[in-house]
Amino acid sequence: MAGSMKEIKLRIKSVESTMQITKEMELVASSKLRRAKERVEHSRPYFETLYATLFDIAAADSEFSSPYLAKRETHRRLYIVIAGDRGLAGGYNVNLFKCLEEVSAGQDFVVLPIGKKAVEYAHRRKLPILTEEFAEIAEISVADCFEMASLLCSAFKKGEFGHIELCFTSFVSMLSQVPEVFSMLPLTDLTDHEKSAEGKKIRNLIWYEPNEVEVFNAIVPEYLAGLIYGGVCESVASELAARRTAMEAATSNAEDMIDKLNLYYNRARQASITQEITEIVGGAEGL
Repeated sequence: MAGSMKEIKLRIKSVESTMQITKEMELVASSKLRRAKERVEHSRPYFETLYATLFDIAAADSEFSSPYLAKRETHRRLYIVIAGDRGLAGGYNVNLFKCLEEVSAGQDFVVLPIGKKAVEYAHRRKLPILTEEFAEIAEISVADCFEMASLLCSAFKKGEFGHIELCFTSFVSMLSQVPEVFSMLPLTDLTDHEKSAEGKKIRNLIWYEPNEVEVFNAIVPEYLAGLIYGGVCESVASELAARRTAMEAATSNAEDMIDKLNLYYNRARQASITQEITEIVGGAEGL
C-alpha cells in the first residue's frame, strides 16, 4: 500500500471509528427488531379473523352484494407504498421500489407514501401523491391506519380508483425480506373463494343485526386498517432486519480492512527499520 506510516495509521483510526458506529447501529437494530417481531406476530391474527368473518358473510348468501365487491369502470390504481424513514438498510428500499415499478408499469396510478423514503421516491419520480400526511412510518399509529382506511373506502366508493393495492416488504426471517403487492380493494378474492366453496359446509346459520350487508360494510374499513397496520409492522421489522444485516456486514468488512492496514503498517515499519539499520551500518563502515 502506497503512503507513509502516518497515513496508514490515520486510515486505521478512521476505519476503527466507522466500525464502532456500524457496531452500535447493529446492536440498536437488533434490540428494536425483537419488539418489531412481536408486533408482527400480534398483528396477524387481527385481520385474519376479520377476513374470515367477511368470507363467511359473503359465502353464506349467493345474492350478496356490496360496493366493496363491485369492480369499478376506472382503471386508475392507488398504491399504498410503505418504505423506511432512513437509509443504511442494504437494498431494503431499492427492492421495494423496483417491485412497485414492475407492477405499475404502463398503468395510471396514484401513490399514498408511508415513510420518508417513499415520499422522496414519489417526488423524485414526479408521481401523483394522494396525501403526504403519513410521511413518517415511525409515527404511524393504529389510529392513523384507521384514518387511512376510511380515506380509502371513501375514495373507492366514489369511483376515484378501480383498484387499491398495498406495496410493502414482508418479513420472512432475519435473513429474508420479500417486497410484495397485496390487493386490498375490490375484495375480489372473497367472491373467488365463494365460488370455490360451493358444495362445502359454510356457517350460514348466523344472524347479523341489522343485516349482513351493513355488518359487512362496517367490517371492511376495520379489515383494511388491519391490513395497513400489519403492512407497517412487517415493513418496520423488515427494515430493522435489513439494517442489522447491512451493519453486521459493514462491521465485518471494517475488521478485515483493519487487519490488512495493520499488515501494511507492519511491513512499512519493518522496511523503515531495515533502512535505518542499513544506513547505520553503511555509516559505520565509512568511518
